[in-house]
Amino acid sequence: MSDTAEAWPSLPFADWHDTCATLHLWTQVVGKIRLAQAPLVNHWWQVPLYVTARGLTTSPMPYGVRSFQIDFDFIDHRLVIAASDGATAAVALEPRSVADFHREVMARLASLGMPVKVWTMPVEIESAIPFEQDTAHASYDPDAANRFWRILVQCDRVLTKFRAGFLGKVSPVHFFWGSFDLAVTRFSGRRAPPHTGVALNLANWVMREAYSHEVSSIGFWPGDASVPMPAFYAYAYPEPAGFDGALVRPAGAYWHKDMGEFILPYDRVREDAAPDDRLLEFCESTYAAAADLAKWNRAQLERGAAG
Repeated sequence: MSDTAEAWPSLPFADWHDTCATLHLWTQVVGKIRLAQAPLVNHWWQVPLYVTARGLTTSPMPYGVRSFQIDFDFIDHRLVIAASDGATAAVALEPRSVADFHREVMARLASLGMPVKVWTMPVEIESAIPFEQDTAHASYDPDAANRFWRILVQCDRVLTKFRAGFLGKVSPVHFFWGSFDLAVTRFSGRRAPPHTGVALNLANWVMREAYSHEVSSIGFWPGDASVPMPAFYAYAYPEPAGFDGALVRPAGAYWHKDMGEFILPYDRVREDAAPDDRLLEFCESTYAAAADLAKWNRAQLERGAAG
C-alpha cells in the first residue's frame, strides 16, 4: 500500500453507513455538552469539535473554577473525559446504542462531580429520536471509524494551509457535529441578509446567527442519503449571481443543484498522485468564484495563494 493510500484511505459510504449514523449521534451527545457549557461565540464557534492526533476533542470547557474536555480516541477506541484537577473517566467505543452511550457519558460526568443537563433531541437529522430513547442506532466498526478520523487528519491539514492565506476574518477548521462535517469559512466582512432557511430541530434564529455575514465555506463530509459518498463541498452565502455556473477545478467537481453547493468526490482527491494539490485547487477556485462574483475586496483580504 502506498503512503498516499494509507494517508487518504478509502471509505465508501455504503460500507459504514450504520456506524456513520451512530457515530454522528455520539458526537451530538458530546457536542450538546459543549453547547451547554461553553459561552456563546459568534456563528456558534463555541460548539464544534476539533481534530486531534488521536481523534476529535471538545477542547477545554469551563465547569465552575474547573475545566474539562472530552476526547474521542479512534486509535484505542475510547471516549476520555479529563478534568483540570487530574480526574479522568473513560467510555469504551464499541457497538452500543445511543441511549446506552448517552447514559454512560452522563454518569461518568456525574461521577467526576460535573453533572451536565442537555437538550437530548438530535439536530439536523431526519426522524430524530431523543438520545435516551434511541436503541435503533447501535453500530460501531472500529476500522471504519479509524479511517474516517484519518481522512479528517488530512483534510484538517490541507484546510489549515488554505486558511493561512486569508488576512480577513476566517473560522478555525472545525468539526460541526450537527451536520457531521469538517469546515473552514472565510468572511468578506460585510453583513449578510437575514437567513430565511431552517434546519431540522433548529430555530431560524440559530441559522441567522450562523450566517449573519457573507461567507465562502469549504468542507468535507462522509456522505448521506442524498449524496451517498464522501465528498468535499463549497458554498457561498448569500449565493452571488452566476455562482452555480462558475468554472471550478479540478476536473470532477460539479454543481449540485438540490444542495446548492459545488461537490468534489473524495475519491477524485484520494486517487490523485497529488491529493493536496487537488483539494487546494478546489478550495482556491470555489473561493475565487464566490469572492469575485460577490465583489469582495480580495486585495485587502488575502495574504496570497495557499499553494
